[in-house]
Amino acid sequence: MAFELPSLPYALDALEPHIDARTMEIHHGKHHNGYTTKLNDAIEGTALEGSGIEAILSGLDMSNAAVRNNGGGYYNHCLFWEVMGPDQGEMSNELSEAINKAFGSFDGFKDAFSKAAATQFGSGWAWLCVHKDGSLDVCGTPNQDNPLMPNVGCGGTPILGLDVWEHAYYLNYQNRRPDYIEAFFNVVNWSEVSKRYASR
Repeated sequence: MAFELPSLPYALDALEPHIDARTMEIHHGKHHNGYTTKLNDAIEGTALEGSGIEAILSGLDMSNAAVRNNGGGYYNHCLFWEVMGPDQGEMSNELSEAINKAFGSFDGFKDAFSKAAATQFGSGWAWLCVHKDGSLDVCGTPNQDNPLMPNVGCGGTPILGLDVWEHAYYLNYQNRRPDYIEAFFNVVNWSEVSKRYASR
């Protein structure tokens, strides 16, 4: 069965003023939709057809640019929409303790994550990843790469991701990526991130 563009779990304007409705409309309806369509085209008639996206990415031949770029773009955006929301929810004690252990404090985590996002040259992503032992890492990846892919980023499973491609913020923030990164922390759905941490 072909991959499908997921519906947003909230209205286009639900994240305003931090992320504007027009950016959401273009980002989801054009960019994510494009990755979804091109991923389906890239795997049609191959051994990858019918596989789940995590299996495709974790076993990826990194020289397969069509699946690497579009599979990454599909997965990354699916996660991105879900870890944001108008209601930030509550961070679990388990995740809070893991953040404190890895980064010293929430502020220490925020600084590390913001630095990964701000210093990612050109297009890419910042990630918070969990390993099977519950430990956490922050890293950045270029383009649509993500830590599920072989030998990319910090490994582990992404539980929070921030898109720093210009299409994610340019209408509202122009070249002010640090302002966009700061705004992102106002729309993180910590209940969802905590759920992803618990299901590692």
